[in-house]
Amino acid sequence: MLGKILFRYLSKYRWLLAGVLVFQFASAMASLYLPRLNADIIDQGVAKADIGYIWSHGVFMLTISLGQIIASIIATYFAARAAMSVGRDIRADVFSRVSGFSEREVSQFGAGSLITRNTNDVQQVQMLAMMGATMFVTAPLLAIGGIIMAVQTNVRLSWLIAVSVPVLLIVAVIIIGRMVPLFRANQQKLDGVNRIMREQLTGVRVVRAFVREPIEEERFRGANTDLMILGRKIGSLFVLLFPLFMLILNVTVVAVIWFGGIEINEGGVEVGTLFAFMQYIGQIMMGVIMSSFMAMMIPRAAVSAERVAEVLDAESSMTRPEDGVTEFRTPGAVAFEGVEFTYPGAEAPVLSGISFRAEPGETVAIVGSTGAGKTTLVSLIPRLFDATGGAVMVGGTDVREADVDSLWKSIGLVPQRPFLFTGTVASNLRYGREDATDEELWKALEIAQGRDFVEEMPEGLDSRIAQGGTNVSGGQRQRLAIARALVHQPQILVFDDSFSALDLTTDARLRQALWRELPHVTKIVVAQRVSTITDADRIVVLEGGTMVGVGTHEELLATSATYKEIVESQLGVDA
Repeated sequence: MLGKILFRYLSKYRWLLAGVLVFQFASAMASLYLPRLNADIIDQGVAKADIGYIWSHGVFMLTISLGQIIASIIATYFAARAAMSVGRDIRADVFSRVSGFSEREVSQFGAGSLITRNTNDVQQVQMLAMMGATMFVTAPLLAIGGIIMAVQTNVRLSWLIAVSVPVLLIVAVIIIGRMVPLFRANQQKLDGVNRIMREQLTGVRVVRAFVREPIEEERFRGANTDLMILGRKIGSLFVLLFPLFMLILNVTVVAVIWFGGIEINEGGVEVGTLFAFMQYIGQIMMGVIMSSFMAMMIPRAAVSAERVAEVLDAESSMTRPEDGVTEFRTPGAVAFEGVEFTYPGAEAPVLSGISFRAEPGETVAIVGSTGAGKTTLVSLIPRLFDATGGAVMVGGTDVREADVDSLWKSIGLVPQRPFLFTGTVASNLRYGREDATDEELWKALEIAQGRDFVEEMPEGLDSRIAQGGTNVSGGQRQRLAIARALVHQPQILVFDDSFSALDLTTDARLRQALWRELPHVTKIVVAQRVSTITDADRIVVLEGGTMVGVGTHEELLATSATYKEIVESQLGVDA
């Protein structure tokens, strides 16, 4: 999977990679040539006190060294450019894929895990691409080329290479083999820390309201400690690896000096040749160490690539039809025809046998006790979920056959929990329609009963909104969300318990403005307060996921015991 992802994304930057290979090759060849040149200067220049030879070959050696430095810089720049581009492309594709997920896939992966996969996991793949591009040519050339050059320099000392290199490889294989399962567990532990922290930040009010701070702190401490312990195990292996590498390298160098000194005393080798042999030993070891470092990064990057691929390969349950319907026969009409919905893994359906219609311009209210399936029902209209049975019709077309963009353009959704984005009041309202004028924004705010408090803000439409709208009250946030849906200018407005945060007076004024200003727009209203929906054209009563009544307020009072019970509990027995 790692190779598949790297090939898929790095192939876009093959010219950068070609440059990396060329300049890395040049740098490595210069590294292999410099020890031989150094040996010649010592043996032919220094030993014979030939100043001219030293100067001429010294300048040549300096020129090659400068060329090597320049080649290494260019190769590293190209590698960094390609790796950063790969990271950017993967993050963009993951974000695009997640944006197309339905609520089912988001719940399946978990928001915390999706964030980790698009940040930490992508970073691991990006780091491997960077290091791989940098070391891909250098490491094998230094190792293999160093062996060839060392053997050519002195055959009698080459047995030291045959001993040290296998020992180095055995140490690397043992330690890296122990790291592989730890890397996978580390990413899972990181998911857990992100999930817990996200839950605590999102539910901070609940945590404080129930004085659960000590318990939540202990819960986070436990997950954080588990991650720390695992990270310490990985770190201890890293700490062990490099000292062992250096120990083997230094022992090899000492052995070269020891046995090389004997060779020099016997006249079998010159001092410069011995120095060159030592440099080649160092290059061989460095090549093996670089390769080991790469091998150490591969398992972690492979785990991360697998997790990223799971997201990229996940198919959304919300399929987009190839030739989706873009023009609806009866714009604004909504119909449920024997709709059933079951959550993945659930034993029983949440909704079953739901059938009703909302004609263009009508107001249809949905009421029922907590857990009756009201939010799930309205979530089927914009295809946040797909019905597992029956059909949801919008504009006379099954939503599964409609072009998704056209479907969403025709629907304005105000969710149960309104969310505002970091920016300004205007940018949040224009989220519904980017080309909306200021006059249209003020008109939407006026209908949503939000004009007064926006005018009182220091900068009006340009006033700052914090992430999630935390610098405005719940009622103000709700009205801004309603105004955003109005700016969208949809044919169908879906209010998922959107009036509960408003006081009764504001609620009444808002509904009157909606009915007066938007008589042509179909309104689907989920409500807890009966006073919000008494004037609806049709009221659907849900209980346990099934319809137990449908009709006007007066009709249901006479025919539906469930509805009558709801009314009596809120408005009194004589209501």
